[in-house]
Amino acid sequence: MSVASVYARRIGVAAAATGLLATAPAAQAAPPTPVSAATARTYLAALTVKTEGSTSGYSRDLFPHWITQSGACNTRETVLKRDGVNVVTDSSCASVSGSWYSEYDGATWTAASDLDIDHVVPLAEAWRSGANSWTTAQRQSFANDLTRPQLIAVTDNVNQAKGDKDPALWMPSRTAYRCTYARMWVHVKYYWNLSVDSAEKSALQSTLAGC
Repeated sequence: MSVASVYARRIGVAAAATGLLATAPAAQAAPPTPVSAATARTYLAALTVKTEGSTSGYSRDLFPHWITQSGACNTRETVLKRDGVNVVTDSSCASVSGSWYSEYDGATWTAASDLDIDHVVPLAEAWRSGANSWTTAQRQSFANDLTRPQLIAVTDNVNQAKGDKDPALWMPSRTAYRCTYARMWVHVKYYWNLSVDSAEKSALQSTLAGC
């Protein structure tokens, strides 16, 4: 470990001890940690490269969400609770207060209504990459996957601007998160055995090379 990294770690420990990190992005809750950049590069090399399929027949209804996860809580509410800080929910599991840091753009929100739950690999993108041949049960599992880094609470209009674009067409405006985003994307595509197109693969290779 370099002197600089040791110093940085000591500063972090000292800050944590004094509570200075309480509102820093690094202290926020987050989705499951994606595979490392090295593993993501290996996974990416193993993915099938093919021209993206069409959206013919696609409907979000073919990916049932949000499903009940526990008690009165569905997937959206579960992710809001997981990704926020000091989140308070009512008897129906709706978030009534808390703070959320949107990793994509660096904005902080205190109203759940300002947040969307992004499917890192969008549903339509998955459809064009192989999910069109899945069963409804498989698509439901994909759309509500809390085990892989596939769901994240982000600023609603940022999510809407992303739409169903892959990394060749869209990456988070917050450059510090792009490496993590690429790792998340590859982790999800590899686990679910989805293909990539050549432009998408090139964009991911470029991002992962800089991690």
